[in-house]
Amino acid sequence: MLKLYGFDVSNYFNMIKLALAHKGLDYEVVTVYPNQEPEFLAKSPMGKVPALETEDGIIVETNIILEYLDAKYPDKPLYPVDPFAQARVKELVKFMELYLELPARRCHPEAFFGGKVSDETRKEVKRALFRGMTGLNRLASFSPYVAGDQFSAADIMFLYSVDLASGVAYKLFNIDLFDGSQGAKNLMAILNELPEVQKIAADRKAANKAFVEYVTSFQK
Repeated sequence: MLKLYGFDVSNYFNMIKLALAHKGLDYEVVTVYPNQEPEFLAKSPMGKVPALETEDGIIVETNIILEYLDAKYPDKPLYPVDPFAQARVKELVKFMELYLELPARRCHPEAFFGGKVSDETRKEVKRALFRGMTGLNRLASFSPYVAGDQFSAADIMFLYSVDLASGVAYKLFNIDLFDGSQGAKNLMAILNELPEVQKIAADRKAANKAFVEYVTSFQK
């Protein structure tokens, strides 16, 4: 059976959970936080999550895990077969990761964990999020899904990265990142109505207290 290493508050971990649920695959969760213990480094060389243990070995990096799952279990695909359409989905996934997920992550300590970031970081992130969302609105179709009329890996990245980016934008800058993008707003609502997404959200809520305790232990 597949084993998924990570924790339920991690958005990247939840991306893989949604992919597995979408494909109807059985798997075992091994709850672990990022760490530098030798035992975990043998599985994840940088000590990051998620990591997916398969019958052939362990795979890390979310994008690669998504692509592996689609190649290994082609039913209910996450990527189109057509080369250009497939490239477009991968382009959208990478775009959201680079220009929304990663900039927003720089402000997670202040937005979600009671920390502080510098004024310069706030300015850089605010500018980056505006440019990233503007670019996504140019690139995505939202008809109704990010890449067209079929659910894809781009929707998984959208749900679990743009949602957090919008939280940062609202909490720190009082900005609605979806303002002017009804398609993005509608899609977020559609995705959050999916039963598997609601189950993942419930798991996240249940795990949040332990995660906050884990984070605050490093701030003492």
